[in-house]
Amino acid sequence: MAPLIVGHSTKLAQTGNRDGMKPRDSALLHRVIYQTPPNVVDASGNYLLLDTGQRILDAAGGAAVVSIGHGNRHVKEAIIAQLNQVAFCYGFGSSGSERLARLLIETTKGRMSKAFIVSSGVSNESGYSWCLNEAHSRRFPMTKGSEAMESAMKMARQYFLEISPPQQSRTRFIARKESYHGNTLGALAMSGHVVRRQLYEPMLTDNISHVSACNAYRGMLPGETVSTYVDRLAQELENEFQRVGPEIVCAFVAEPVVGAALGCVPSVKGYFRAMKAVCDRHGALLIFDEVMCGIGRTGTLHAWEQEGVVPDIQTIGKGLGGGYVPVAGILINRRVVDALTAGTGSFVHGQTYQGHPVACAAAAAVLSIITETSMMANVNGMSRLLFSLLNQRLGKHPNVGDIRGRGLFVGIEFVQDKATKKPFDPKAKVAAAIQSKGHEPGYEISLYPGNGTVDGRAGDHILLAPPYNITREDVEEMVERTARVIFAVLKT
Repeated sequence: MAPLIVGHSTKLAQTGNRDGMKPRDSALLHRVIYQTPPNVVDASGNYLLLDTGQRILDAAGGAAVVSIGHGNRHVKEAIIAQLNQVAFCYGFGSSGSERLARLLIETTKGRMSKAFIVSSGVSNESGYSWCLNEAHSRRFPMTKGSEAMESAMKMARQYFLEISPPQQSRTRFIARKESYHGNTLGALAMSGHVVRRQLYEPMLTDNISHVSACNAYRGMLPGETVSTYVDRLAQELENEFQRVGPEIVCAFVAEPVVGAALGCVPSVKGYFRAMKAVCDRHGALLIFDEVMCGIGRTGTLHAWEQEGVVPDIQTIGKGLGGGYVPVAGILINRRVVDALTAGTGSFVHGQTYQGHPVACAAAAAVLSIITETSMMANVNGMSRLLFSLLNQRLGKHPNVGDIRGRGLFVGIEFVQDKATKKPFDPKAKVAAAIQSKGHEPGYEISLYPGNGTVDGRAGDHILLAPPYNITREDVEEMVERTARVIFAVLKT
């Protein structure tokens, strides 16, 4: 077992230690108040140039946001063109939002919201109920993933009020432990991440419960097969339906590949088919959170394409805007839209910047680049190379417990003891130390840290989520820098 080397980077990661830290003058309230990060003064491709002169390799795309690299000329031109047409409108549609909606539905090959749409185009007198109209989009654009999850929750609830006969008792949701669905109160209540919930626990709704995540590395029992593991998790979900009352559950909510909370953990084969069977048995909806793992990140445009099931509602974000604009949304399948259309004909929900023309135009440009080039082939090819090189460089490191993921969505979990999978003490802040070390001169790589991997409190991991157009040379450089950072913090 290799000891954690507590050095400069570990001290930086301990947010309670103010010794010697004097922030630059800033009017912004940064996440750590007494630390002011350097400013980015230029960005191109996979690199960020800081005002310190450092050139940082953006290996995580921020938080799995940057999908086509920084500084793309076509996206910037699309933004300017939309600005020249109209920057903002309320109660009307725009060419940008219409084009994005069509592109998104086309990527599902008709499996999501084939006939009817949820539009940001027309508001009623109250300003919060949005009409269903075939002339408009079949998605509901927002600005971030948390808002997408809030909208998905409302859509699921309204579905059961619109069907005939209405099922007004359906007010509960079942999600998974070690999950993260957003930082607004509803989305945070849906999340199972203990530490992120802790401060706000008394404010969170109590009509959401959580079952085990599908995490083969930590969840499978000795001697257990994939099939029996899936059966056990399906029975756990069934038991939870029965515990709370199957007639009051709106939906089961899950990430096809768990991102921030677990570090890019995909489900095992057959898992989501089994979960959907439980939902179908009780008439509940299936909601997939693809804010982090969707829009090509895992090697297909939608992560559910690899699971053999189609969700009733899907949240999207992050890679959709590629970092050029804040944008997110939900995709809705036919039966949900049909129910609303046959009922009130509206979605009782709305936001001021919903379907923002410039955000939608930028996202449409990003999505066009992803779909009209060979980016998915590159994601899958570079994924194989990335996993191969990571296993070569880090597979035998005594503190690297697992290297997992799908596509260009890769997690590395750190352990104190490889044989027992014992995590580090949370006080050591291993993942934060690795992130901080990466920012130092000589390393210059941006990695996404995560904690609570084991139980919401203990456990450390980092995420790698580079752009889809990354090259072989980029992958080799990213692996080399990542390995040097890990060996510097966790010396063997």
